[in-house]
Amino acid sequence: MIAFRDFALRRGERLLLSKVDLTLQAGWRVGVIGRNGTGKSSLFAAVQGELESDVGNLDMPSRVRMAAVAQETPALDDPALDFVLSGDAQVHSVLMAERAAVEREDWEAVAECHHRLEELNGYDATARAGKLLHGLGFSPDTHERAVKEFSGGWRVRLNLARALMTPSDLLLLDEPTNHLDLDAVLWLEQWLLKYPGTLMLISHDREFLDEVTTHTLHLHDGKAKLYAGDYTAFERQRAEHLRLQQITHEKAQAERAHLQSFIDRFSASAAKAKQAQSRVKRLAKMAGTEAVRAERALRIEFPASSKIPNALLRLTEADCGYGQHTVLDNVGFILEAGDRVALLGPNGAGKSTLVKSLVGDLALLTGERNGHPDLRIGYFAQHTVESLREGATAIDHLADLAPGVATQQLRDFLGKWNFPGDRAFEKVDVFSGGERARLALAMIAWLKPNVLLLDEPTNHLDLDMREALAEALAEFEGAIVLVSHDRHLIGLVCDTFWRVADGVAQPFDGDLDAYAIWLRSRDNSNDGKGAAKAVVAAASAVVAASAPTKARKANPHKLAQAEARVAELESKLHTLDMDLADPDRYAGGRDNAADLARQRDAVAIELAAAEAEFLALYDAA
Repeated sequence: MIAFRDFALRRGERLLLSKVDLTLQAGWRVGVIGRNGTGKSSLFAAVQGELESDVGNLDMPSRVRMAAVAQETPALDDPALDFVLSGDAQVHSVLMAERAAVEREDWEAVAECHHRLEELNGYDATARAGKLLHGLGFSPDTHERAVKEFSGGWRVRLNLARALMTPSDLLLLDEPTNHLDLDAVLWLEQWLLKYPGTLMLISHDREFLDEVTTHTLHLHDGKAKLYAGDYTAFERQRAEHLRLQQITHEKAQAERAHLQSFIDRFSASAAKAKQAQSRVKRLAKMAGTEAVRAERALRIEFPASSKIPNALLRLTEADCGYGQHTVLDNVGFILEAGDRVALLGPNGAGKSTLVKSLVGDLALLTGERNGHPDLRIGYFAQHTVESLREGATAIDHLADLAPGVATQQLRDFLGKWNFPGDRAFEKVDVFSGGERARLALAMIAWLKPNVLLLDEPTNHLDLDMREALAEALAEFEGAIVLVSHDRHLIGLVCDTFWRVADGVAQPFDGDLDAYAIWLRSRDNSNDGKGAAKAVVAAASAVVAASAPTKARKANPHKLAQAEARVAELESKLHTLDMDLADPDRYAGGRDNAADLARQRDAVAIELAAAEAEFLALYDAA
C-alpha cells in the first residue's frame, strides 16, 4: 500500500502538486496520466526516494522491493543476457560465483552455489532472462553481444528487460513503449497483465493503458485525482464529473445573484433590515464553487496542398538497403491520393528503410522509384527532431522555410500548433521532447505536402497532442504512410496494413486486432537464423545420433569445432544484418553503411567457407 497524506511536491521554484490525499492498494495497476509538465516523472522520483516532498508524507511499506527502468546505460562489455540477469542481483551473484568456481575447479563451491540457487528458485533465471530479451525483440544471436555494441534504442530495451527481471513488489515504468515496435508493445502488455505486484505506469498510449491498467491517476492543475478503471473509464468519469461541477457552479451563482439582489433592494429598508442582514450572512457562508475551466483544446491541421494528383509515388521491383546489403527484396509499392498505409513489423526489419526509400533519401539498390512531378513529401523521423538547431527559436526555424513572410503570419501559424505568444521566440534548447516533435510537425505542415511519411511521430507527445494529431491526419486529403506503435493513432488514421519482416514488404490481410492475434499464434520459437541454421542443426542431429555406434571415424573434436565456428559466424552475420537495418547505428556518422556492408560481406564469405569445411568433415566421416 502506498499512501499520500497532504502531499505536496516542488521542483525548484515551481509547485507541481499540492494537497494530495490518496491511497494505492497492493496489486493495482495504476496509469499515471497528465499533460507534459504536470509532475508525472517527479512523482515517480518521489516514490523512489530521489525527491523529498515539500510538505506532507508519502507512506510506503518498509521492505517494499522496487524496480524501475534506468535512464542511462553505461557502455559495458557485459553480454546482453548477463546484463538482464543482473537485474536479479542475488541470483546473478550466485551464477557469477558458480562460473568462477567452475573455472578454478572448486567443486565444493560449485555445490554450495547450486544449493543457494535452489533456495532462490534461480535455476530458471537464465531462461527467464532469455524470454524477456526475446519478447522485446532480441534474437538469440544477440544475447551474447556486448551491451556497448547496441544502439540507443536497443539499450533502452535492455534497461526495460533488466527492470522486468528484477524481483519487485512495486514496478515503476515511465513511457515503456517508447522505442518499442508494435510487436514488442503487444508482448509487454501480456507480461504486465501477469505481473503479481503493484504497477505504476506513465504512458501516453491510450490503447496500452486500456489493456493494462485497473486505475488511473490524473495529474492536472497541481492536483492528483484517482479514478477506478482504465483510460476510457477515466475519460467517461471525468466528463461526468466536470458536467456536475459546472451544474453545481451555475446553481450556486444563481442563488448568489438572488441573495445579492434582495440585499441590494432592501438593505436600506428598516422593515427588511434584519432579513437583508440574514442574507448577507448566508451569502458569506456559501461555499465557493469553481466553474469548469475548459482546457485549451489542441487543434492542429495539415493545410491542403494545392495539387493532389491521383498517382503519387511508386516503387517497382525495388531492392532497398544500404551499400551492398539488401534489407528488403523486390518491393512493389504504389501510393495514390487518399491512401492510408500503416507499416507493421519488428524494429530492425526494414520499416524505416522502406520509408527512406520512398522519400528518396536512400537510393534503391535495384528497381525504380517514380514520383509525380507535383509530388510534395512531408517526412518526419527522429532525426527530423534531432536536426533542430540549438540556439534557434521556433520562429527562426519557420522563417528558414518561409523567407520574406511577415513575422506576425509566422506567429499566427505557430500559435495554432500550441506555441502561443512569446513561446514562438523561445529557444528550442529549453523545449521538451514533445515540444520539439510538435515544432518539427508544424514545419512539415507549413510546406503543404500531399504525401506524409511519418516514422514514429508520437514519441514524446502527450495524450492530448496525439489525439489532435490523429484528428489532423484523419482530415488530411493526401496520402499517408505511417510507422507507429500507437494503435489508437493507427486505428483512427489507417485502413491498409503492410507487414515488413524477413526481408519482405507485403500487404497484411486484416486489421490491428487480426495482427495481434496473428502475433500471439505464430511460432515464437522462430529466431530468424534461417535455413542455414536448420541445415547445420539437422547435420548435427545426425552426428549426435550416430556417435554411440562408433561407425564413423570423423574426429568428433574437429566436428564440434567446425560446428561452433559456423554458429559463431552465423551470429556475427545476423548481428550485422540487424545493424544495417537499424538507422540509429550510423545516424550522425557513428558508423558508415558502406563499412558495415563490407564487414557483412566478409563475414558471409567466412561463413560459406566454414559451412563447406563442416560439411566436408561430416561427409568424410
